[in-house]
This record gives sequence, C-alpha cells and structure tokens, in this order.
Amino acid sequence: MFRVARASQYLAITGAGIEDIKLSKKSWVFPWQSCTVFDVSPVNYTFKVQAMSAEKLPFVLPAVFTIGPRVDDPEALILYARLISPHANGSNHVHELVEGVIEGETRVLAASMTMEEIFKGTKDFKKEVFDKVQLELDQFGLIIYNANVKQLVDVPGHEYFSYLGQKTQMEAANQARIDVSEAKMKGEIGAKERNGLTIQNAAKIDAESKIIMMQRQGEGAKEEIKVKTEIKVFENQKEADVAKANAELAMKKAAWDRVAQVAEVEATKAVALREAELQTEVEKMNALTRTEKLKAEFLSKASVEYETKVQEANWELYNKQKQAEAVLYEKQKDAEAQRAAADASFYTKQKEAEGLVALASAQGTYLRTLLDALHNDYSALRDFLMINNGSYLEIAKINAIAVKDLNPKISVWNHGGEHGNSGGGSGNAMKDIAGLYKMLPPVLDTVYEQSGMQPPAWIGTLAAAES
Repeated sequence: MFRVARASQYLAITGAGIEDIKLSKKSWVFPWQSCTVFDVSPVNYTFKVQAMSAEKLPFVLPAVFTIGPRVDDPEALILYARLISPHANGSNHVHELVEGVIEGETRVLAASMTMEEIFKGTKDFKKEVFDKVQLELDQFGLIIYNANVKQLVDVPGHEYFSYLGQKTQMEAANQARIDVSEAKMKGEIGAKERNGLTIQNAAKIDAESKIIMMQRQGEGAKEEIKVKTEIKVFENQKEADVAKANAELAMKKAAWDRVAQVAEVEATKAVALREAELQTEVEKMNALTRTEKLKAEFLSKASVEYETKVQEANWELYNKQKQAEAVLYEKQKDAEAQRAAADASFYTKQKEAEGLVALASAQGTYLRTLLDALHNDYSALRDFLMINNGSYLEIAKINAIAVKDLNPKISVWNHGGEHGNSGGGSGNAMKDIAGLYKMLPPVLDTVYEQSGMQPPAWIGTLAAAES
C-alpha cells in the first residue's frame, strides 16, 4: 500500500528491510512492515509553576511554551518518533512530560537564587530556565519554538511582590516631594541672586563712569602737553636742518678740491699703469704657451692611469657588493628558518594550552555532574574522589611503611573501676583525688620505659629505676 503524509506529518516505517526507523513523506508500505503517522506541528503548553527561592519564599511563574519536534534534524525526528509518537501530540503523557521538565528545572534554579536576585534579574532567570528546559528536551527530540515567561506572581498569603511594588510607589512619591522642594528652593535662591546681581551691576556701572570721567580729563591734559612738545621739537629740528645744510656745503667744497687733485694724479699714473698691463699680458701669453705644451705631454699618461684606477676600483666595489649580498641572503635564510621554528614552537604550545583548557573544562563538567548527583554534598564528593583515585589505599601504604621498622613500647594500665554511689559531694571529690594518685605511678613508669626520663625528686623514685 502506498502511503502519503500531510504537510505537517511524517511516516515512521519499521519492519523487514529497514534497519531501524525510516522517515518519509510518502512511501510504499508492505504487509511485513508497520507504518505510523505522527504530526510535527508545535503545540502550546500553558503552566503555572510554583517554586521557592533560597529564602523559602514561594512564588508562581506563569509560562506558555510552544514546543514541537526538531524538523530540521533527522536524528531528532527519529528520536521523537521512537519515544513520543506512540502518544498523541497533545496528550496528557506529553503534557506531563513537558510540565515535569519545566517545573523541575525551574524549582532547582529558583532554589539556588534569592528572591531579590530573581526579581531584579528576571530576564537572566527566564533565559536560564529556557536553556535548562531545552537541554532536557533535546533527549526527546523536542525543541522550544517560543517561550513566553510572564511576570512573577505572589502565592496567596505571600505578598512579597506586591510589597515590593508598594515600596517602589512610596519611593517614587517621596522622590517627587523632594524634587518639588528642590525646585522651590532653586526658585527662591534664583530670585535672591537676581536682586543681588542688579545691585552689584548698578554699583559697578557708577564706578566705571567715574573712572571714565577721570580718564577723559587726564587724556585732555596729555594732549595739551603733547602739542606744546611737538612745537618745541619742530623749532629745534629746523635749527638743526640749517646747521646741517651749512656743514654739507663745506664738505662739498672740500670734496670738489680733492677730486681735482686726484684727477691730476690719475692722469700721471695712467700711462705707467697701461705699460704694466701690457707687459703682464705678454707674460701671460708666454705662460699659457708653456702650459699647453706640458698638458700635451703629461695629460694623456694621467688619463690612462686614471681609467685604470677607476676600473680597478669598480671591480673591487663589485666584488664587495656581491659578498655583502651573499652574507645578507644567508642571514635572511637563517632568519626565515628561526621564524619557522618559532612558529612551530608557538603552534605546539598553543595546541598544548588548548588541550589543557579542554581537559580542565571536561574535569569541571565531571565534578559538576558528581556534585549535582550528590546534592551539593562536598564531603561526599571528596570521599568519592579519594576512594576512586585510591588515596586511602596510598595513605594506608605510607603509614604501613612509616611504622614498619619501629618497635614501639605500648603500656596499658587500669587502676580498677569504682562502683557504687556515694551519698555526698565531698565523697565524690575525694574519690577523684584518690583515682588521680592511683593513676600517677603507672604514668611515670610508662614515661620512664619509653623515654628514660626520671620524675622530679619531690614526687619520688621509681622501683624500676632503683633496680
């Protein structure tokens, strides 16, 4: 028979020819096979979880969870088909399963937090509940599509949250009264400040007016003195100009006389100077002729030597450059090798560190699982770890080795028991003193046997020591 599932359904087929469970939307179902149709539509579950905080304060957590199979994970669908599909999607079995998981995780989480922490960190509390419930539902192939955790509600007879609301309202009202009082205070202070500033500004303007009046009077007196000074300076300057003109006229007359005398001397010396210049030109031409001759003889030789030296210097420079390049290349290769070695060492240490982190995380998860299983009993956890690791056996072996070669002296004494009841308190006191005196000699004998120490002379001597 050919079976076809609806859009929100799957076929779970088992039987001959199928190793475990075959999921399909449509398939042939043979007589030797069994087919179950299950719905994967999400279902809403509404709860009112009653929990108790660390201070033993009860509260109610209303919640609406939309839960359904994980349709994008074939393994989760197979798990859901194996465990949940025999029951109806909205049956009491599934409802009780989901409700039990949610109530259990909520109560465990609430018991580890105070009411103040739950109330102030409501968002974190809801997220923790969501994560822990999802972790438990994973083993049934279910996923939480949506979780609407409502506001925490008081249990009848325990009005903790209502009292917190009243406290917030009273704090807001008190803060409003304080704000009104502060506004009135600022208004009165501002009015007083404005009046004071008006008086201060009026006094300041009067003072500035008097200062400006005095400044204007002083500036007038200064201008009068300045005009008189400029007139006097102008008169002195004109007198100085007349004296300067007379001096310049005398200097020009002397200069003209000197120029006439110099012209006569220059005319006399010009002929001699011209003769000397012509002689100098002749000597320069002779020297230039000799210089050209010497250049012709020695310049070619010097040019050849210069070219030779330049070629040798270039060859030596080329050799040194190649040697330097070889050394540089060798150092670069050494640096690259060292860097590769350093990278390898860094990668090794990084992987070792990641391994240590993973080991520490696994050990932490292991210890947390043990501690949850032992209901947070640290003493039981310690005893389990010591037994599991063989610590008690190692301690016993060490103690056995420690006392193996010892030959301890063990002394046991008993001064006898006193039976019967005495009628008075003084009789009991005397009996205790008598018991103390009976116990003292065996104790002293034991100390002497084990350590060789004699008791003080005022106590007495031991018979064993005298013998």
